[in-house]
Amino acid sequence: MDYSEVLNHSFDSLKANKLRAFLTILGIAVGIFSIIAIMTIVTIMQNSIESGLSQLGTNTFQIQKLPAFRSGDPKERAKFAKRRNITYQEFVRFKELMKDAKFVAAEIWKYGLQAKFLNRETNPNIPVGGITPEAMYTNNWSIEYGRAINQLDVNYTADVAVIGLDIVNKLYPNINPIGQTITIGGKKFEVVGVFEKLGSVFGQSRDNFIVIPISTFEKYFGTIDPFGWGGSINITVMSESKETYEETIDRATGYFRIVRKLNPGEEDDFYIFSNESLIEEINQVTYGVKIGVFAVAAIALLAAGIGIMNIMLVSVTERTKEIGIRKSVGATKKDILIQFLVEAIILCIVGGLIGIISGIGVGNIIASFIGGSFTIPVLWVTIGIILCILVGVIFGTYPAYKAANLDPIEALRYE
Repeated sequence: MDYSEVLNHSFDSLKANKLRAFLTILGIAVGIFSIIAIMTIVTIMQNSIESGLSQLGTNTFQIQKLPAFRSGDPKERAKFAKRRNITYQEFVRFKELMKDAKFVAAEIWKYGLQAKFLNRETNPNIPVGGITPEAMYTNNWSIEYGRAINQLDVNYTADVAVIGLDIVNKLYPNINPIGQTITIGGKKFEVVGVFEKLGSVFGQSRDNFIVIPISTFEKYFGTIDPFGWGGSINITVMSESKETYEETIDRATGYFRIVRKLNPGEEDDFYIFSNESLIEEINQVTYGVKIGVFAVAAIALLAAGIGIMNIMLVSVTERTKEIGIRKSVGATKKDILIQFLVEAIILCIVGGLIGIISGIGVGNIIASFIGGSFTIPVLWVTIGIILCILVGVIFGTYPAYKAANLDPIEALRYE
């Protein structure tokens, strides 16, 4: 069998019935478009989220009071609200126990502050963090120029600050900020360093923040009680290597339970997360979206497949005499079967390619509004093509079988 001739015959048949072919292709295109467009958006969102979550250093995890993603269940929220704050004293005790970790850091944050320099000021949306020096490593921060917060700053409660590039551009556009005064929440600090650019996530800049020594943070923005810091702090831990990462998490969990004086069998009253665990939770959230989209697309493809089968059956009826002529000159059942199957598959693939191209385009256009970068969801493109072929085979088989089994004499007599 000359397969090039089969393809030529298939395209000629489709050209002869342009409207019918267009309607069939449109049905397939809509089904594939819905899959590719949504999956492109979801993929870009996941990539952006994962990029944002990767702000923790390599082999680093964080201990905090509340889960990263909290349930909407009022009982769950009430349970989390009752948890004790993580105190600075607990951090100090925990750090003493975690001798085999590479870095153990503490940080605490206050949001919605305003920074000023002379007659310039930022919007009141600046996150300000109080940190220990090790937080530079566990958060994967680097200094563009100047210096970082050091232990002497913490020990002496120094009024110093390290600022992000957005703060520099807003308050110090034409001068070197190092050594300049910056007013944060009404308190004056000396700028000693500027962070390297971190970029953005979902169109939101990650360079719009300030850090100060954790002891200075407590002096100006926190309240201290007999048990430690008034607000709950976060503790970040970096393991010595990738190989010891999971072991370090297990050891940290055990040590922090000791620090919190939890009894055996008692539930943890703290949350440990890492880049990997947060990405896994994001994947669980998007899994439901993917299933829902796939179900909707499956219904659309089912409807398109039924349309293909009906159109191919009409085509068989219209081309009955042609089939009889082909059989009379030597075409076998297999030849006729393949001919009609190929036509069905071509219809599906053409519709699928239109759906894929338009889906990628629309998905990336929509995702661009949230700051996502151009992405092609290769896995879902592959799945889309496979689905097109399957729809063509499944719904084209019966019409092709019917055509292949026509009696050549009866077919020649057909008018």
